[in-house]
Amino acid sequence: MISRIDLRGAAFPEGGIDRDLLPRAELDVEAALEKVRPICDDVRHRGTAALIDYAHRFDGVTMERVRVPAEALESALAELDPAVRAALEEAVRRARLVHRDQRRTDHTTQVVPGGTVTERWVPVDRVGLYVPGGRSVYPSSVVMNVVPAQEAGVASMAVASPPQAEFGGLPHPTILAACALLGVDEVYAAGGAQAVAMFAYGTEDCRPVSMVTGPGNIWVAAAKRLLKGRIGIDAEAGPTEIAILADATADPVHVAADLISQAEHDPLAASVLVTDSEELAAAVEKELETQVGATKHVADRIGPALAGRQSGIVLVDGLEQGLAVVDAYAAEHLEIQTEDAAAVAARVRNAGAIFVGAYAPVSLGDYAAGSNHVLPTGGCACHSSGLSVQSFLRGIHVVDYTRDALAEIAGHVVTLAEAEDLPAHGAAVKARFDWKVPPSK
Repeated sequence: MISRIDLRGAAFPEGGIDRDLLPRAELDVEAALEKVRPICDDVRHRGTAALIDYAHRFDGVTMERVRVPAEALESALAELDPAVRAALEEAVRRARLVHRDQRRTDHTTQVVPGGTVTERWVPVDRVGLYVPGGRSVYPSSVVMNVVPAQEAGVASMAVASPPQAEFGGLPHPTILAACALLGVDEVYAAGGAQAVAMFAYGTEDCRPVSMVTGPGNIWVAAAKRLLKGRIGIDAEAGPTEIAILADATADPVHVAADLISQAEHDPLAASVLVTDSEELAAAVEKELETQVGATKHVADRIGPALAGRQSGIVLVDGLEQGLAVVDAYAAEHLEIQTEDAAAVAARVRNAGAIFVGAYAPVSLGDYAAGSNHVLPTGGCACHSSGLSVQSFLRGIHVVDYTRDALAEIAGHVVTLAEAEDLPAHGAAVKARFDWKVPPSK
């Protein structure tokens, strides 16, 4: 059901872990670029008409408009199961607590008397927030996108989610209800690369945005790569993944359940256990057989995900090797189920989010820990962060110098300008004083 990679003894690389040694899904975004390019160009030129055509082609729905009417949002919220509403409200409350504390404050540094540099934090003007659809419904992704954007102070935001044939071409009603709950009234029934293109180029209904965030499939990731520069993006999110660093103290029931929970997302989802305990590995394999048999979505998602090349049990000689492996893997979600888990977690350098101990499963973070579940995948956690208030802010330096403050540093500025063979740079400073500006040579 799940493969093993044995890195014990001489098998452990002396020069460090090569990421290619570790389980990882094949995701060729570069190849997908050529397929999404004509779609994005079509949306750029034909706007809403192109979106309607692609909804029929890819989603099997016939629709006359892409923007979701206000009454559909209101109706979805009114008809939402009270228990689901209560759960969403609590998830929103906790997310606001965490993300509100991420707000940045402007700071002014006095470099010299009369010379200051202030860093102002300014939110992007308008964002497009993508919420996946298809195999599952993700109202939690509405929360994870919208809350940090709101807490950052973004003034204008729009949500896109794929149209669903069973709901008359609208996104899933729980998605619509979550948008209404959060006060987002601009929602579009659009999915895949065409939704990203709608946000980037704008249509008759949707004004262009400055930034697009949110997880999606390979076509969404490819469109983000293609259009990055025209729009800002959070990341090229690929298939979801979990890594669990565990020792002999871990409960195999917990470990197996957590591996399965991630495999439930997608047949390309990655579930990886890193352990120095042969006994735990064997017990987890046994638990997987038992638990998978009693689980929904086995044939179409869980089974293929666990058996795929992206999943596996990695055996190591000890905790130090285990830490080296999980840092090289740079998981989207990393669970630490070891003795003194907090101390071990503090040593991890590369992960999208870290879940400490037996009672912090990834499922908690997916919904209601207060953390954000829009996280870097595919090893990108070694250089990128998850979605946060900071994602929606831009730092702008404001330079304010008096005449005396400029005069004090003017000589150095001129010297450096001349060292770089940029005499006009120096001349721009000299022109403010009684210095003679030499003619250009």
